[in-house]
Amino acid sequence: MTSQNEMSRTLGFIPVLSLVVGTILGTGVFLKAAIMSQYLGSSTWVLIAYAVAGLLSLAGALTYAEIGILFPRAGGEYIYLKEAFGEMPAYLYGWQRFWVSAPGTIAAYAVGTATFAAPIMNLEWLGGQKGFAIALILVFSALNCMNVQLNGRLQSFMTFLKVAMLFFIIGGVLFFASNGTNQNIVASGSAFPGFSAFGAALLAALWAYDGWNNMPMVAGEIKNPSRNIPWALGLGVLGILGLYCVIHYCYFYALPFGEVLNANSKNNPQALPVAAKVAETFMGPSGILFLGIAMMFSAIGAMNGSILTNARVPYAMAKDGLFLPSLAKLHPKSQSPYMAIIVQAVFSVILALSGSFDQLTDYVVFASWIFYALVTASVFKFRKTMPLAPRPYKTLGYPIIPVVFLILAVLLLINTLWTSPQESLWGLVIIMVGAPVYYIQKKFSTAAPQAATE
Repeated sequence: MTSQNEMSRTLGFIPVLSLVVGTILGTGVFLKAAIMSQYLGSSTWVLIAYAVAGLLSLAGALTYAEIGILFPRAGGEYIYLKEAFGEMPAYLYGWQRFWVSAPGTIAAYAVGTATFAAPIMNLEWLGGQKGFAIALILVFSALNCMNVQLNGRLQSFMTFLKVAMLFFIIGGVLFFASNGTNQNIVASGSAFPGFSAFGAALLAALWAYDGWNNMPMVAGEIKNPSRNIPWALGLGVLGILGLYCVIHYCYFYALPFGEVLNANSKNNPQALPVAAKVAETFMGPSGILFLGIAMMFSAIGAMNGSILTNARVPYAMAKDGLFLPSLAKLHPKSQSPYMAIIVQAVFSVILALSGSFDQLTDYVVFASWIFYALVTASVFKFRKTMPLAPRPYKTLGYPIIPVVFLILAVLLLINTLWTSPQESLWGLVIIMVGAPVYYIQKKFSTAAPQAATE
């Protein structure tokens, strides 16, 4: 029997695998091909960038799996950083995630869903696209408060629908697309665009993979974590890697490179998404309707997975006395951290109303990868400080895979500072603001018990 402050282990392998896949599969697979093509000028290099980003994410996931088994409790990266490097780095991670990364990601998925829904649904009765986005945040946050096991099943269902729709697109392109040809790929050229351009495109591709790190945050609610965590992470990320490469091959096979280049992006906000253009090649105008539905399910599934996982970080920090104590409360029936979910929903709604999600996306990814690198580095610390701890799974290819991940992560961060200084510096500022807040909070939390005893 679980106590009032202890979560129940109700998530089996299929819901956990669905959580990995569903959290990663969001809007990136439908929207990033155009901006990456603008950076790289070649379909060949776009495919290479997606493969590199997938392998980099897989390397991180394989390392995270070992750490997740060592500390199979709610909080994910916050717990890992605290155990490896102390309270301050862990607090800064939680600070950045609480104020920007989690609500920004949830809000972006909600607004993305509304964007996809607008051409095929009348949203005026809900107050337009922003009203629809807010309604999605509130409804799925409420579902997460009510029942974690039910929500895991819901995640499995939505993940199945998303993957089925992507395979439908792949089959439609390969067998029914008019004018589909490999000459579209060959004609785009293959000259290397330079390291800065490749790094910028890699950052865009990594947004499409973002979410591979989320599943360990619910490790405290996973059945048989020593088996389910590494298998779900490894198979989930590897499957996404293969699916992304195939679907982007289909994009470039179905359309001339110029059509992909001029699809929807921050430079062409009124254009059709590349996936909708591709669907038109074998479905005609009805392809827009189909892709609108497909992209809605994809974004909703990713948003739902983000709500489920991200609320566990402030919950874990509140249990340690670093956030408001009320955020550590669990619902007496569902055992979900309902107060953390509610607060997270409030900030997500605020960001959904602000509409500044393109900028948020860039510096959220930059800030997140600082901590992805720190967590990956912690595996070396734990091998020294916990040599006798049970490890039913050890990082594949250790120490080479974690070292390669760290080197590439550092190079990516340096390149992002060079190519996107404004977004990168905003991310650093947000992290740095957390440091004085941490010391002030620690000062008051230690002073309070002393005052009580006087």
